[in-house]
This record gives sequence, structure tokens and C-alpha cells, in this order.
Amino acid sequence: MSSKRAMKQAQKQAYAKHRSNITNNRFNSRKRNINKNKKKN
Repeated sequence: MSSKRAMKQAQKQAYAKHRSNITNNRFNSRKRNINKNKKKN
């Protein structure tokens, strides 16, 4: 029983990490693109 609960918790944690990584990567890539455009000008 406890192992099932542990698996569910691990999956939730992994998913939360995955979601935060997606949002962070989107934000960081936007920052990088802005910096690249400034250098070109």
C-alpha cells in the first residue's frame, strides 16, 4: 500500500518539475532572443 502511495507522489513531483521546466525554458529562451536581437542592431 505504501509503495503505491510513494509511486503516485513521485509521479506528481516529476510532473510538477516537468511543468516548471517548460515555463522556465520558454521564459529563458525569450530572454536570450531579445539579447541576440540587441547585439545585431
